[in-house]
Amino acid sequence: MLYDIFTFVIDTVTGLFAGFLLLRFWMQVQRVRPPNGLAQAIFQLTDWLVHPIRRIVPGFRGYDWASLIAAFLVALLAMLAKVWLMAQFAPLAILWLTIFRMLQWILYGLMALLVLEAIFSWVNPHAPFAPFIRALNEPVLSPLRKLIPPLGGLDFSPLVALIILQILNMVLVKAFAALPWF
Repeated sequence: MLYDIFTFVIDTVTGLFAGFLLLRFWMQVQRVRPPNGLAQAIFQLTDWLVHPIRRIVPGFRGYDWASLIAAFLVALLAMLAKVWLMAQFAPLAILWLTIFRMLQWILYGLMALLVLEAIFSWVNPHAPFAPFIRALNEPVLSPLRKLIPPLGGLDFSPLVALIILQILNMVLVKAFAALPWF
């Protein structure tokens, strides 16, 4: 029971922090500037880890690799804490679990952005955060919008994207469960 509580806390804290790091990376990939309050919060929460990494790994081709590496390090630390609790140590398994966690965080982050866009479209499409969320979702939704035209004025591309991301997550879970050391 104590192990479950500790892993829940580790997963929650590291997941939220890594989410901010991944959002920071994705914002720079998309060249989207968030509203001031959100930008200030994201940078204040993550600068302490991103800036030292950036001294070693500078940005390249407009990508903030330090933010992505920081998210990977957070996932690695979370896995090491869990492994330490289990008193098992397999370096290759820890690396694979870290990669798995990063991929899951990316998929969950994209799903959350799609859900936020759907909520904004229903509640207040002109909210200050709506254009920011829409711009972050554009690379995921634009290929689907070319394939799926609006039906009766309704855009079903976010729903299709959510289904695709869920399928990718299921495939990811099955693939990692099939690895021999699990």
